[in-house]
Amino acid sequence: MKTAQLLLASTFLLFSFQSGATPPAYPTAQAEKLNKIINGPQRPEKHRARDQYRHPLETLTFFNVQDDMTVVEIWPGGGWYTEILAPFLKDKGRFYAAGFDPESSIPYFAKNSLRFHKKTGTAPEFYGNVEITTLQPPKKLEIAPAGSADRVLTFRNVHNWTQAGAANEAFRAMYSALKQGGILGVVEHRGNPSTSDKSGYVTERRVIELAEKAGFKLLEKSELNANPRDSKDHPKGVWTLPPTLRMKEVNRDHYLKIGESDRMTLKFLKP
Repeated sequence: MKTAQLLLASTFLLFSFQSGATPPAYPTAQAEKLNKIINGPQRPEKHRARDQYRHPLETLTFFNVQDDMTVVEIWPGGGWYTEILAPFLKDKGRFYAAGFDPESSIPYFAKNSLRFHKKTGTAPEFYGNVEITTLQPPKKLEIAPAGSADRVLTFRNVHNWTQAGAANEAFRAMYSALKQGGILGVVEHRGNPSTSDKSGYVTERRVIELAEKAGFKLLEKSELNANPRDSKDHPKGVWTLPPTLRMKEVNRDHYLKIGESDRMTLKFLKP
């Protein structure tokens, strides 16, 4: 990455969409380490190709994730962010991956839990520090020891919880795991007020309400994962767009041109 881009990342915390005290700049050494890991051999090319939409350096900088912190990643799925967070935190920090329930009666959850265990069971030089826990609301909520985490991060998961009627429990679990003064970072498909609940999109207002109900305070918003080309009215919801492309070859070029979904990026404080 060019020097100018690293400088942008290291100063990203100076900018906020809300008034208030200016946070300190993100340390340049941390940005350089993070950038090296983002470009490391543990990440397959198909994952790197999505950086243009997911902006991992800028996103983790915005959430002020540093390598000596205790961090919880919620529902890591195939491990896209785990490939970055685990090696970044390996030497100085602590990393919990709060995944799907391996004992779930839902095949998708059980299958993907097994896949994630297999992934992190290889390459100990990258994943040797991963501590796998379970988040399966409303019953399994202990994602990390209470009050232990500096950061809890969730990427594109809130819509699953709202559809399942389990969002309040999920936010309470994240609140419990964080230290006082800890940060919850949320990236989610951003819907319009008219967007269907089954579309995979959630309104920004709804996410803020859920977080505040659990006890969080909204600190900042960022538009770094925004996509103004996303009209949010697709026939198969958010899954119409890449990377899923649920319409397959129907209007494929059109959806590829739009790119991945418009996303909110929100930072919350546990007071």
